[in-house]
Amino acid sequence: MSGTVTAVSRNATYAFSKPNHPTINLLAGLGVEDDVHAGRTIRHQFRMTYEPDLPNLRQVHLMHAELFDELARKGFDVSAGRLGENITTRGVDLLALPTGTLLRLGGQAVVEVTGLRNPCAKINDFRPGLLGEMFVLDPDAEEFTFKAGVMAIVRHGGPVTPGDTVTVELPPTPHRRLERV
Repeated sequence: MSGTVTAVSRNATYAFSKPNHPTINLLAGLGVEDDVHAGRTIRHQFRMTYEPDLPNLRQVHLMHAELFDELARKGFDVSAGRLGENITTRGVDLLALPTGTLLRLGGQAVVEVTGLRNPCAKINDFRPGLLGEMFVLDPDAEEFTFKAGVMAIVRHGGPVTPGDTVTVELPPTPHRRLERV
């Protein structure tokens, strides 16, 4: 299974969206160089207040461009970086990956998928009504499917650029389903 990087984004300050860049550099064990969420411990503004010493399982946020296509069909104008993701992909079903999946990005960088992004209320501040599109109830399982991308940690650093190949390496079985992190 493989796909493509369509955009890369970072922001050195806390803001909902992240500007696109020609390239980003991933740092092993830290995240995206010059991004506010990079660090060994939690960098999420809200969670830092009560869990500041926990490991940062949200070093890199990946989003599937197919979500933007779906949102456009529903009248929402959303593009890469606008929902705060660092890496936008196409052709990989990120939400279906098991915990521990390795994603090889380009020629050097490798991230390990740690879980699903938990969509927050700020999404509605960005576009009213958008939060309701970030999850769907599975009536059979009586569970929500979160669609706001996946979070990862950096296992091997390196540059990531639009056009880079995304190669998926599944972990050994039994696979663990992604949960919110």
